Amino acid sequence: MLACRSLDVLPRPGAAPLVRSADADFAPARLHALIGPSGCGKTTLLKGMLGILPTRGELLLRGAAVLDRQALLREVAFAPQFSIAHGKLTVAEAIEASLRLYRKTPDEASRAARLPVLLALVGLAERAATPVEKLSGGQLRRLGLALELATEPACLLCDEVTSGLDPRSEDQILAVLRRLVAEQSRTVLCVIHNLAKLDQFDVVTVVYEGSVVFQGSHPALLTHFGIAVALTLYDRLAERSAAQWLALRPPVAPVIPTSVNIETAPLPLPGMLAQIITLLARRWRLFTRDRGTLGLTAAITFGFPCLVVIFALGGLPQLRGLDLQPTGGILESLQARAAFRKDAADTATLVSGLILFQVILLCLMGSNNGAREIASERALYEKERMAGLRPSAYAISKLTWVALLGALQGAWMTIFVKTLCAFPGAWLPQLAILSAAGASMSVVCLGISALLTSPERASLLSIYLVGFQLPLSGVVLALPEALVWTVRPFIATYWGWSGYLTAMRDSRFYDAVALLDPGWLAGTSAALAVLAAHATLGTALGAVH
Repeated sequence: MLACRSLDVLPRPGAAPLVRSADADFAPARLHALIGPSGCGKTTLLKGMLGILPTRGELLLRGAAVLDRQALLREVAFAPQFSIAHGKLTVAEAIEASLRLYRKTPDEASRAARLPVLLALVGLAERAATPVEKLSGGQLRRLGLALELATEPACLLCDEVTSGLDPRSEDQILAVLRRLVAEQSRTVLCVIHNLAKLDQFDVVTVVYEGSVVFQGSHPALLTHFGIAVALTLYDRLAERSAAQWLALRPPVAPVIPTSVNIETAPLPLPGMLAQIITLLARRWRLFTRDRGTLGLTAAITFGFPCLVVIFALGGLPQLRGLDLQPTGGILESLQARAAFRKDAADTATLVSGLILFQVILLCLMGSNNGAREIASERALYEKERMAGLRPSAYAISKLTWVALLGALQGAWMTIFVKTLCAFPGAWLPQLAILSAAGASMSVVCLGISALLTSPERASLLSIYLVGFQLPLSGVVLALPEALVWTVRPFIATYWGWSGYLTAMRDSRFYDAVALLDPGWLAGTSAALAVLAAHATLGTALGAVH
């Protein structure tokens, strides 16, 4: 089924190989054990065959050289040591999402029929409604197997899926693997540390010091190494070097093209739109079940607009006491008093400050929306990508989620504050500006999340980005002339503030702000274009990664 010839596995291109000249045949419809002392290269060999690590040499599938990694992954699945799934989903929901993401089924009924079959196969039927975070270690390993079997693989590579389990849980996992071979004719390769279980495997492959030094049945292993029981194997290996053991290994036979029949042939991938819809539905389910995230998002979405209104309370009487209509004569009434310029400056400062405050708070919301979105589930994404998830579908689902969330927060900010503070100006441009500001910063922080592997670092960098928005906007503190157009194109706060303010151009409040000589102000259309460019930059950051 799967074989390698003179395969070197490298930690990175150009580095010294960790596994050297590996020759191994993993025959179809067999249960294979991959064993060896800790650090000898077992997992490294698996990752090399899967294309996770760079290799030199030849890898064969069904006797033919593997030239396309994606073609390999359509038939070979990888179950890591620890199950990678969202803890807030139930067991059934996690498996159902995998069935929808990885393979296209003829109809909904066919997909629905697969779910109970997988649950029964891995012994989790009674735990179908249990949240993943409530499962035991052994149950998590069995869930991991079910998630990989959703791809209908002909060959399953398991990395220490029995390690660290109690004897009963280990036996349950091995029973599942034997059923896959006996009932479905699948090829299973399992890295295992418990040498007492080797008699349950059809073929044993021994890796020692980065070399494959033996491959054969359990009785053949005992004979080859001259031991009575497998438990003493590592002591015997230590008596000689890997080169000496390799010299004693029988010649490896040529690989013969084979075929293997399984009950259900692998189906094609679902369409990109279907994957996007599945990802968005899963994201919404996770969002509503994570009380911490839901509570924080609700608190800032509804609390931040209240902060704006609270800070505006001292100026509301002043605003309401003035004529807000374009022909109301606010400037004439102010000019009639000696304190004209002071009152005009106070009015302008209040209005300008409230607009700026809204944009800054939306940037903070955007940071909360996007900074952890990808970095916190990177391992899951890499696993799902191997199983068949399109990177483009994943990226579009994340962009859609954070942009929509940011836009809705911006729209609510506009409606709430504009209504209570009686801001003049057209509703549509101001609604568009604040919605764009929220969506743009959410997408930029999503790009940061894609660049970094740590959610904590992504969050910190996003907060720094928001922190620099205020001083570099030039609204509160005047920037040196040489820096204005060096930094301004990248400061979302300025464009949000300017676009919102110019939407009030027909108001006397805009005239009052103009008396302060704010300099060049971008119109609503220009501000929206720049915020869209920021979102495009955030998208590009994720694409580069």
